Amino acid sequence: MGESRQSEDLPVGGQAVIEGVMMRVEDRVVTAVRTPEQEIVVREQQHIPWARRFRILKVPILRGAVAFFEMMIIGLQTLNFSADVAMQSERRSLPDAEEGGWKDRLALGVTLVSSLAIGIGVFFFLPLAAAQATGTERDAVSFNLLAGLVRTTLLLLYLWGISRWQEIHRVFQYHGAEHKSIFTLEAGADLTVNEARGFGRLHPRCGTSFLLIVVLLSIFVFAVVDSAFIDVFGHAQSLLERFATHLTVLPLISGLSFELLKLSGRKRNHPLTKLLIRPGLWLQRITTKEPSDDQLEVALVALHRALGQTSPLAHCDWDEWRLRPAPEES
Repeated sequence: MGESRQSEDLPVGGQAVIEGVMMRVEDRVVTAVRTPEQEIVVREQQHIPWARRFRILKVPILRGAVAFFEMMIIGLQTLNFSADVAMQSERRSLPDAEEGGWKDRLALGVTLVSSLAIGIGVFFFLPLAAAQATGTERDAVSFNLLAGLVRTTLLLLYLWGISRWQEIHRVFQYHGAEHKSIFTLEAGADLTVNEARGFGRLHPRCGTSFLLIVVLLSIFVFAVVDSAFIDVFGHAQSLLERFATHLTVLPLISGLSFELLKLSGRKRNHPLTKLLIRPGLWLQRITTKEPSDDQLEVALVALHRALGQTSPLAHCDWDEWRLRPAPEES
Protein backbone atom coordinates (compact mmCIF):
# COMPACT_ATOMS: atom_id res chain seq x y z
CA MET A 1 0.00 0.00 0.00
CA GLY A 2 1.54 3.27 1.17
CA GLU A 3 5.00 1.78 1.63
CA SER A 4 5.42 1.46 -2.14
CA ARG A 5 4.60 5.10 -2.94
CA GLN A 6 7.52 7.33 -3.85
CA SER A 7 8.46 9.84 -1.17
CA GLU A 8 11.26 12.27 -0.42
CA ASP A 9 13.30 12.06 2.77
CA LEU A 10 12.70 15.19 4.87
CA PRO A 11 14.28 16.29 8.17
CA VAL A 12 11.21 15.46 10.24
CA GLY A 13 11.15 12.88 13.00
CA GLY A 14 8.79 11.84 15.71
CA GLN A 15 7.85 9.55 18.53
CA ALA A 16 4.66 8.03 19.87
CA VAL A 17 3.84 8.89 23.49
CA ILE A 18 0.95 8.16 25.84
CA GLU A 19 -2.19 9.04 23.86
CA GLY A 20 -0.20 11.29 21.55
CA VAL A 21 2.64 12.00 19.16
CA MET A 22 5.76 14.14 19.27
CA MET A 23 7.04 15.70 16.04
CA ARG A 24 10.45 17.28 15.67
CA VAL A 25 11.77 19.56 12.93
CA GLU A 26 15.12 21.36 12.85
CA ASP A 27 14.39 23.93 15.55
CA ARG A 28 11.10 22.89 17.10
CA VAL A 29 9.67 20.02 19.11
CA VAL A 30 5.89 19.73 19.30
CA THR A 31 3.93 17.17 21.30
CA ALA A 32 0.18 16.71 20.85
CA VAL A 33 -1.82 14.58 23.28
CA ARG A 34 -5.51 13.72 23.41
CA THR A 35 -7.04 14.05 26.85
CA PRO A 36 -9.76 11.81 28.32
CA GLU A 37 -12.12 14.72 27.60
CA GLN A 38 -11.24 14.27 23.89
CA GLU A 39 -9.45 17.60 23.59
CA ILE A 40 -6.07 17.80 21.86
CA VAL A 41 -3.50 19.67 23.93
CA VAL A 42 -0.23 20.83 22.44
CA ARG A 43 3.16 21.69 23.85
CA GLU A 44 5.66 23.55 21.66
CA GLN A 45 9.36 23.88 22.45
CA GLN A 46 12.10 25.69 20.60
CA HIS A 47 15.10 23.40 20.35
CA ILE A 48 18.38 24.00 18.55
CA PRO A 49 20.13 20.66 17.94
CA TRP A 50 23.46 20.28 19.66
CA ALA A 51 25.18 19.68 16.32
CA ARG A 52 24.15 23.19 15.24
CA ARG A 53 25.47 24.71 18.46
CA PHE A 54 28.88 23.03 18.30
CA ARG A 55 30.51 22.42 14.92
CA ILE A 56 32.62 19.52 16.12
CA LEU A 57 29.42 17.55 16.74
CA LYS A 58 28.71 17.57 13.00
CA VAL A 59 31.50 15.05 12.39
CA PRO A 60 29.99 11.85 10.92
CA ILE A 61 29.46 9.02 13.42
CA LEU A 62 30.06 11.42 16.32
CA ARG A 63 26.95 13.35 15.29
CA GLY A 64 25.00 10.09 15.30
CA ALA A 65 26.04 9.16 18.83
CA VAL A 66 25.25 12.68 20.05
CA ALA A 67 21.91 12.78 18.20
CA PHE A 68 20.93 9.44 19.72
CA PHE A 69 21.65 10.72 23.24
CA GLU A 70 19.88 13.99 22.47
CA MET A 71 16.78 12.18 21.23
CA MET A 72 16.75 10.02 24.35
CA ILE A 73 16.51 13.16 26.47
CA ILE A 74 13.80 14.71 24.27
CA GLY A 75 11.94 11.41 24.21
CA LEU A 76 11.91 11.14 27.99
CA GLN A 77 10.72 14.75 28.28
CA THR A 78 7.83 14.16 25.89
CA LEU A 79 6.86 10.92 27.62
CA ASN A 80 6.89 12.82 30.90
CA PHE A 81 4.67 15.48 29.33
CA SER A 82 2.13 12.95 28.05
CA ALA A 83 2.06 11.25 31.45
CA ASP A 84 1.55 14.67 33.04
CA VAL A 85 -1.47 15.28 30.81
CA ALA A 86 -3.02 12.03 31.99
CA MET A 87 -2.22 12.78 35.65
CA GLN A 88 -3.62 16.31 35.41
CA SER A 89 -6.87 14.88 34.07
CA GLU A 90 -7.03 12.47 36.98
CA ARG A 91 -6.28 15.24 39.48
CA ARG A 92 -9.09 17.39 38.15
CA SER A 93 -11.47 14.52 38.97
CA LEU A 94 -10.06 14.17 42.52
CA PRO A 95 -10.81 17.16 44.77
CA ASP A 96 -8.13 16.25 47.31
CA ALA A 97 -5.37 15.57 44.73
CA GLU A 98 -2.11 17.41 45.30
CA GLU A 99 -1.03 20.10 42.88
CA GLY A 100 2.56 20.05 41.72
CA GLY A 101 2.81 16.30 41.43
CA TRP A 102 6.42 16.04 42.60
CA LYS A 103 5.76 12.55 43.92
CA ASP A 104 4.43 11.47 40.55
CA ARG A 105 7.49 12.89 38.80
CA LEU A 106 9.80 11.24 41.30
CA ALA A 107 8.03 7.94 40.73
CA LEU A 108 8.36 8.42 36.98
CA GLY A 109 12.07 9.17 37.32
CA VAL A 110 12.63 6.07 39.44
CA THR A 111 10.69 4.02 36.91
CA LEU A 112 12.78 5.34 34.01
CA VAL A 113 16.08 4.66 35.80
CA SER A 114 14.91 1.20 36.81
CA SER A 115 13.77 0.46 33.26
CA LEU A 116 17.16 1.52 31.89
CA ALA A 117 18.96 -0.72 34.36
CA ILE A 118 16.70 -3.65 33.55
CA GLY A 119 17.14 -3.01 29.82
CA ILE A 120 20.94 -3.09 30.11
CA GLY A 121 20.77 -6.23 32.20
CA VAL A 122 18.36 -8.12 29.96
CA PHE A 123 19.43 -6.98 26.49
CA PHE A 124 23.14 -6.46 27.11
CA PHE A 125 24.47 -8.48 30.04
CA LEU A 126 22.25 -11.57 29.72
CA PRO A 127 23.25 -12.34 26.09
CA LEU A 128 26.92 -12.08 27.08
CA ALA A 129 26.40 -14.40 30.03
CA ALA A 130 24.55 -16.90 27.84
CA ALA A 131 27.32 -16.91 25.23
CA GLN A 132 30.02 -17.10 27.92
CA ALA A 133 28.35 -20.21 29.36
CA THR A 134 28.90 -22.07 26.07
CA GLY A 135 32.70 -21.84 26.40
CA THR A 136 33.21 -20.02 23.09
CA GLU A 137 34.86 -16.94 24.63
CA ARG A 138 38.12 -17.37 22.70
CA ASP A 139 36.37 -17.43 19.33
CA ALA A 140 35.27 -13.81 19.02
CA VAL A 141 33.11 -14.37 15.92
CA SER A 142 31.24 -17.41 17.26
CA PHE A 143 30.81 -15.79 20.66
CA ASN A 144 29.26 -12.60 19.28
CA LEU A 145 27.11 -14.43 16.74
CA LEU A 146 25.64 -16.43 19.60
CA ALA A 147 25.25 -13.36 21.83
CA GLY A 148 23.66 -11.49 18.91
CA LEU A 149 21.22 -14.34 18.34
CA VAL A 150 20.22 -14.30 22.01
CA ARG A 151 19.90 -10.50 21.98
CA THR A 152 17.76 -10.53 18.83
CA THR A 153 15.51 -13.26 20.23
CA LEU A 154 15.04 -11.35 23.47
CA LEU A 155 14.24 -8.16 21.56
CA LEU A 156 11.62 -9.91 19.41
CA LEU A 157 10.02 -11.61 22.41
CA TYR A 158 9.99 -8.35 24.36
CA LEU A 159 8.38 -6.34 21.55
CA TRP A 160 5.84 -9.05 20.83
CA GLY A 161 5.03 -9.42 24.52
CA ILE A 162 4.43 -5.73 25.25
CA SER A 163 2.41 -5.37 22.05
CA ARG A 164 -0.19 -7.63 23.68
CA TRP A 165 -0.84 -5.04 26.41
CA GLN A 166 -3.75 -2.79 25.59
CA GLU A 167 -1.96 0.40 26.72
CA ILE A 168 1.15 -0.36 24.65
CA HIS A 169 -1.01 -1.42 21.71
CA ARG A 170 -2.46 2.10 21.70
CA VAL A 171 1.03 3.62 21.80
CA PHE A 172 1.92 1.46 18.80
CA GLN A 173 -1.19 2.78 17.03
CA TYR A 174 0.04 6.32 17.63
CA HIS A 175 3.41 5.15 16.29
CA GLY A 176 1.63 4.13 13.10
CA ALA A 177 -0.13 7.50 13.00
CA GLU A 178 3.22 9.28 13.32
CA HIS A 179 4.64 7.35 10.35
CA LYS A 180 1.58 7.85 8.17
CA SER A 181 1.63 11.59 8.83
CA ILE A 182 5.33 11.90 7.97
CA PHE A 183 4.83 9.83 4.81
CA THR A 184 2.02 12.20 3.81
CA LEU A 185 4.31 15.20 4.21
CA GLU A 186 7.19 13.53 2.36
CA ALA A 187 4.91 12.65 -0.56
CA GLY A 188 3.79 16.26 -0.86
CA ALA A 189 0.15 15.39 -0.13
CA ASP A 190 -2.29 17.47 1.89
CA LEU A 191 -1.90 16.96 5.64
CA THR A 192 -5.41 15.65 6.21
CA VAL A 193 -6.77 12.49 7.77
CA ASN A 194 -8.18 11.34 4.44
CA GLU A 195 -4.76 11.61 2.78
CA ALA A 196 -2.75 10.18 5.68
CA ARG A 197 -5.03 7.17 5.99
CA GLY A 198 -3.86 5.85 2.61
CA PHE A 199 -0.14 5.80 3.46
CA GLY A 200 1.79 2.94 5.00
CA ARG A 201 2.87 2.73 8.61
CA LEU A 202 6.36 1.23 8.01
CA HIS A 203 8.98 3.98 7.68
CA PRO A 204 12.67 3.41 6.79
CA ARG A 205 13.88 5.99 9.36
CA CYS A 206 12.09 4.44 12.33
CA GLY A 207 13.66 3.93 15.74
CA THR A 208 12.64 0.27 15.56
CA SER A 209 14.80 -0.16 12.46
CA PHE A 210 17.56 1.68 14.31
CA LEU A 211 17.41 -0.89 17.13
CA LEU A 212 17.73 -3.74 14.65
CA ILE A 213 20.70 -2.07 12.96
CA VAL A 214 22.35 -1.66 16.37
CA VAL A 215 21.82 -5.33 17.22
CA LEU A 216 23.19 -6.59 13.89
CA LEU A 217 26.07 -4.12 13.65
CA SER A 218 27.13 -4.86 17.22
CA ILE A 219 27.88 -8.47 16.25
CA PHE A 220 30.58 -7.30 13.84
CA VAL A 221 31.98 -4.47 15.98
CA PHE A 222 32.09 -6.54 19.17
CA ALA A 223 33.85 -9.36 17.32
CA VAL A 224 36.56 -6.93 16.17
CA VAL A 225 36.91 -5.51 19.70
CA ASP A 226 37.14 -8.96 21.29
CA SER A 227 39.75 -10.12 18.77
CA ALA A 228 41.81 -7.00 19.42
CA PHE A 229 41.60 -7.61 23.18
CA ILE A 230 43.02 -11.11 22.77
CA ASP A 231 45.81 -9.83 20.51
CA VAL A 232 46.79 -7.09 22.98
CA PHE A 233 46.42 -8.89 26.31
CA GLY A 234 46.96 -12.49 25.23
CA HIS A 235 43.84 -13.90 26.85
CA ALA A 236 40.09 -13.91 26.35
CA GLN A 237 38.02 -11.51 28.40
CA SER A 238 36.16 -12.44 31.51
CA LEU A 239 32.45 -11.75 31.52
CA LEU A 240 32.86 -8.43 33.35
CA GLU A 241 35.78 -7.36 31.14
CA ARG A 242 33.72 -8.11 28.04
CA PHE A 243 30.75 -6.24 29.50
CA ALA A 244 32.92 -3.18 30.20
CA THR A 245 34.68 -3.14 26.80
CA HIS A 246 31.43 -3.59 24.92
CA LEU A 247 29.84 -0.73 26.83
CA THR A 248 32.68 1.59 25.83
CA VAL A 249 32.09 1.01 22.11
CA LEU A 250 28.31 1.42 22.26
CA PRO A 251 28.56 5.13 21.30
CA LEU A 252 30.52 4.09 18.19
CA ILE A 253 27.86 1.53 17.29
CA SER A 254 25.03 4.01 17.84
CA GLY A 255 26.84 6.58 15.68
CA LEU A 256 27.40 4.12 12.84
CA SER A 257 23.81 2.90 13.10
CA PHE A 258 22.55 6.48 12.93
CA GLU A 259 24.49 7.10 9.72
CA LEU A 260 23.17 3.89 8.16
CA LEU A 261 19.60 4.79 9.15
CA LYS A 262 19.90 8.27 7.63
CA LEU A 263 21.37 6.77 4.46
CA SER A 264 18.52 4.29 4.18
CA GLY A 265 16.06 7.19 4.43
CA ARG A 266 17.79 9.18 1.69
CA LYS A 267 18.13 6.17 -0.64
CA ARG A 268 14.80 4.59 0.24
CA ASN A 269 13.63 4.34 -3.37
CA HIS A 270 16.72 2.44 -4.57
CA PRO A 271 16.02 -1.28 -5.19
CA LEU A 272 19.04 -2.40 -3.13
CA THR A 273 18.05 -0.18 -0.22
CA LYS A 274 14.51 -1.56 -0.31
CA LEU A 275 15.96 -5.04 0.03
CA LEU A 276 18.35 -4.17 2.87
CA ILE A 277 15.80 -2.30 4.98
CA ARG A 278 13.18 -5.03 4.70
CA PRO A 279 14.05 -6.74 8.03
CA GLY A 280 13.62 -3.42 9.86
CA LEU A 281 10.25 -2.88 8.18
CA TRP A 282 9.18 -6.40 9.17
CA LEU A 283 10.03 -5.60 12.78
CA GLN A 284 7.90 -2.47 12.57
CA ARG A 285 4.89 -4.69 11.94
CA ILE A 286 5.13 -5.37 15.68
CA THR A 287 5.84 -1.83 16.91
CA THR A 288 3.33 -0.02 14.68
CA LYS A 289 -0.38 -0.71 14.39
CA GLU A 290 -3.07 0.77 12.16
CA PRO A 291 -4.30 3.97 13.82
CA SER A 292 -7.84 5.27 14.09
CA ASP A 293 -8.83 8.56 12.50
CA ASP A 294 -8.78 10.19 15.95
CA GLN A 295 -5.17 9.11 16.41
CA LEU A 296 -4.24 10.39 12.95
CA GLU A 297 -5.76 13.73 13.94
CA VAL A 298 -3.42 13.98 16.91
CA ALA A 299 -0.35 13.18 14.80
CA LEU A 300 -1.38 15.71 12.15
CA VAL A 301 -1.94 18.43 14.76
CA ALA A 302 1.60 17.86 16.04
CA LEU A 303 2.98 17.94 12.49
CA HIS A 304 1.03 21.08 11.53
CA ARG A 305 2.30 22.91 14.58
CA ALA A 306 5.87 21.66 14.14
CA LEU A 307 5.80 23.14 10.64
CA GLY A 308 4.53 26.44 12.02
CA GLN A 309 1.02 25.93 10.67
CA THR A 310 -2.15 26.57 12.66
CA SER A 311 -4.32 23.51 13.07
CA PRO A 312 -8.04 23.91 13.82
CA LEU A 313 -8.06 20.59 15.69
CA ALA A 314 -6.05 21.75 18.73
CA HIS A 315 -8.28 23.17 21.45
CA CYS A 316 -5.77 24.23 24.09
CA ASP A 317 -2.06 24.70 24.62
CA TRP A 318 0.47 23.72 27.23
CA ASP A 319 3.12 26.14 28.39
CA GLU A 320 5.66 25.39 31.09
CA TRP A 321 3.58 22.35 32.17
CA ARG A 322 0.42 24.38 32.95
CA LEU A 323 -2.87 23.52 31.28
CA ARG A 324 -4.67 26.52 29.86
CA PRO A 325 -8.47 26.28 29.74
CA ALA A 326 -10.00 25.51 26.37
CA PRO A 327 -11.54 28.58 24.67
CA GLU A 328 -15.24 29.19 25.16
CA GLU A 329 -17.52 27.87 22.46
CA SER A 330 -19.09 30.75 20.54
